Amino acid sequence: MTNGKIEKLNMKSFYWRMVLAISATLMLLAIAYILVSVRASKNYFMETTQKLNAKVAEYLVEEVNPFEDGKVNEASLSIIMHSMMAVNPGIEVFLLSPDGDILSFVVLKSKILLKSVELEPINKFIDSKGETLVLGDDPRSPGTKTIFSATKVIENGQIKGYVYITLGSEKFQKISGALLGKYWLNLTGWPFLITLLVSLIIAMIVSGLLTKNIREIVNTVQRFKDGDLEARVPPINTQSEIKGLADTFNQMADNMVSNIEKLKNVDLLRRELIANVSHDLRNPIAIVNGYIETLIIRGDQVTPEEQKKYLAIINESVDKLAKLVSDLFDLSKLETGQMPIKIEPFKIQELLNDASIKYKVLAESKKISLIAEISPTIPVVQADLYLMDRVIQNLIDNAVKYSPENGSILLTGYFCQERKKVCVSVKNSGNGIPQDSLDSIFDRYYKVDKEKNRIEGAGLGLAIVRKILEAHHTTIVVHSDSKSFTEFVFELEPNPYFSMN
Repeated sequence: MTNGKIEKLNMKSFYWRMVLAISATLMLLAIAYILVSVRASKNYFMETTQKLNAKVAEYLVEEVNPFEDGKVNEASLSIIMHSMMAVNPGIEVFLLSPDGDILSFVVLKSKILLKSVELEPINKFIDSKGETLVLGDDPRSPGTKTIFSATKVIENGQIKGYVYITLGSEKFQKISGALLGKYWLNLTGWPFLITLLVSLIIAMIVSGLLTKNIREIVNTVQRFKDGDLEARVPPINTQSEIKGLADTFNQMADNMVSNIEKLKNVDLLRRELIANVSHDLRNPIAIVNGYIETLIIRGDQVTPEEQKKYLAIINESVDKLAKLVSDLFDLSKLETGQMPIKIEPFKIQELLNDASIKYKVLAESKKISLIAEISPTIPVVQADLYLMDRVIQNLIDNAVKYSPENGSILLTGYFCQERKKVCVSVKNSGNGIPQDSLDSIFDRYYKVDKEKNRIEGAGLGLAIVRKILEAHHTTIVVHSDSKSFTEFVFELEPNPYFSMN
């Protein structure tokens, strides 16, 4: 079975699980509604019956006095009780003592299992005059409550007892039970099947609507997994967790595509770096190897002057090789955050002056004028002294390298009042840098053609400069008109605890 079929099967399973869940919920609600309806109907019937018969006990007392000379009037009471039960066979009559004991009763074909009944419901019924549904003890069934009618029997101002008439005889309960069963059958027969069918249809429609967006998300994820990196979930208008899931997937997909592109670029840069480093390492090694072989092969034939010249070339090549390896090592540590940075206060004008003096001879040897305009009132800065010296030297070295003969380099250091920053600028004359290359010259081993008025063979110097400044939470900016000059400017925060002097 393919992945697509598995996903489709899973979605169907999820869909039908939702259908069953919603159907079951609707059916439970329907059953609960039926139970509540039946209970309400039963209560309605009992309350109606009790109110209609609330005065029955009073009528009995009006017809005959249940007590005569403090004793139960059995003869007269039996006649009236049987007469009432003949008219209404659903009632059963009991004569109670003031304490609730059963003194006499008339019950058709039933056994009396209680010797007394609780008086609290009776008094509550009498106090409410039958207007409130009250259930009392059923003498035929201990623990069972039933509707009733009751009244007090008072003789000479004293309570002699109670007339207690239950309104649900055994015969009544049998008939009621049979009718209730028939009622349940009518209520839960075809109506139940109709309810089940309607619930299933509603569940299928609702489940389809609810899983529509989920199916869309699953299909999109499947397409993305199969290689369609442009696959995205269409916008979902409703504010819900599904919309959040869709938006999250789209953002994740965008991030993954972006990361893939970055990885491709990093891999491309890695290959270019290996090629460039290999080339730059190969040249000085080849030079060193060539001159050493020359010294070995020619031996005594090499004059002292030639030997001195060859050794100077070898030494220069070894210096270049050492610098390249050092730059690669430093750049690697800067990129991985392993370069130790020692922040301390110092006067940056001293670094600028030392750098201008150091490179002045080299610039003059190439017929380039190096001018330093350094303000003596620059505030003390807070940075790594060694790394800032590295930045300044790399920028001046880069300016000397790309300034033409009879060109000029301007090194300036000043305090920018508007930005409240210490600014350092290295500007050199020359062909400048094309505008489309300004953002790329800080990439390690960025190369462009010199014939097209661009930098050729840029090494690691500017990449190291940018990484050092990023470690100091600042940036470097390059300006060029692409014709006559190039200028590098960076800023440093002044130390607030040292005054300008």
